Formats: sequence, structure tokens, C-alpha cells
Amino acid sequence: MSKKPDLIFVAQVSAAVGLQGEFKLLSFMEDPFSVLEYSPLLNDKGEPALVITKAREHKGTLVVKAEDVPDRTAADKIKGLKLYIDRADLPEAEEGEYYITDLIGMKAYDADGNEVGRVMNVDNFGAGDLLDIKPMEGASFYLLFTDENVPEVDLEAKRIVVDLTGI
Repeated sequence: MSKKPDLIFVAQVSAAVGLQGEFKLLSFMEDPFSVLEYSPLLNDKGEPALVITKAREHKGTLVVKAEDVPDRTAADKIKGLKLYIDRADLPEAEEGEYYITDLIGMKAYDADGNEVGRVMNVDNFGAGDLLDIKPMEGASFYLLFTDENVPEVDLEAKRIVVDLTGI
């Protein structure tokens, strides 16, 4: 019996392009083309979903062709498909680098050890990674993910230390 994969959301099928089965692929990898290193891409059940056969960059987005997507009609049918890879297939993160999936759900503490809240998501609107932190009480807030604001990340304990003095 094989182990169920630990799925990481890496891409999503967008709009069809032309009539030959090409479509836009939104890659959520740091280097968008690196999603092409994983084949097949998996569906949300961990089953093979898409094998990309060709890719090109067009106006800042990936346009791809995949097996079993022969025409526009087939491309339209998979629009919105979320694609995953198995966490075990990712290389180890380098020192001081983290996979977003590892940060989500971590408890956040201040320098005195008081629990501040929990990391709900990591967003990036173009100016850097932002931790979406849900505090113990009140509305969520964003904290720029820098060494100054987040001096400690403990992946094993699933906790981070945050400095909120600038907020």
C-alpha cells in the first residue's frame, strides 16, 4: 500500500488559448517555469491529472499544451483545475527559506513567549511576502515576512516569533 501524498498546490488551469488545446497555466512557484519539472501534475486526490508536453511564455504568463487536451473544447473543460505535487518531490528548502505550506497553521508568539495568533495564509501582492495572522481576538492582520518582523521560525515546533513593535 503506497503512502498518501502530502499535496502542495502549485498551479491552476486558466483560460484556453487558440483552437489547438493550449491554455494558460497560473504557476504559484517562485520560478513559474519550475512547475514544468513535475510530471504528472496531480489533482486534489493525488491522482495524475495533467502531463504538460509544451510550454512557452506569453505576456508574462505560461501557455502550455498537455496530453489528452487536443483542442479548445477540452481546454475549456479543465478550466479552473487545481494542480498539485507531492511534498516529497520538493527539494529541501535552503537555510532561511521556507515553503509557504510549512508556515500556514503555525502559531505566532511575541518575544516574551505570549501567543499572538496563528498564520492563516501567506500572500504576496508584489512587494514581498505577507503573513496573514489571525490573532487570539479581533481581525486578522498582515505582517511583512522579514527577518526583523519574524526573527525566529521553528519548523519542527510549528511556531514563529514575531516582533509587532512597528505595528
